[in-house]
Amino acid sequence: MITPRTARMLTRYNAWSNKLWFDAIAALPPGEATKERKSLFKNMVHTLNHNYVIDVMWQAHIEGRDHGLTARNTPDHPPLDELWRKQQEIDAWYVKWADGLTDAAIDERSTVTLVGGNQVAMSRGEMLLHVYHHTAYHRGFVGDMLYEVPDCRPPITDLPVFLREAPQDY
Repeated sequence: MITPRTARMLTRYNAWSNKLWFDAIAALPPGEATKERKSLFKNMVHTLNHNYVIDVMWQAHIEGRDHGLTARNTPDHPPLDELWRKQQEIDAWYVKWADGLTDAAIDERSTVTLVGGNQVAMSRGEMLLHVYHHTAYHRGFVGDMLYEVPDCRPPITDLPVFLREAPQDY
């Protein structure tokens, strides 16, 4: 299973990756980030908003409280700069949470109710793995949309790049 040290690495890796993706989207020509495209969430910013909403849901699950959300995304999205501010706040929460984890806390299991009404028992570590993989998966959707912008490529956020470029203070 996942260890507290791995959780600290994953939360930092996710925050680092989010920064690179938000920077890449912010650098696009005007209108490209919100241009309607053939994608589940119709544009880059709304896809990033979905990631944020899911991060908020799983924060509540980790804390053992109700998140009050009834959908996996909001009908619309905030402007990119506002969404980036919110994403930084939730990323910082995950990093701080991981910094305080013990072996017992990360392995603690609880039953959570998913948005569709199904229930699942998960450890806090499994919840974090879901958050990380979910976010990476949907950043891939944004990467596909970036290829539709002339002379644009997604940022490189591979784990070896993170390990080379980011401080390893976890």
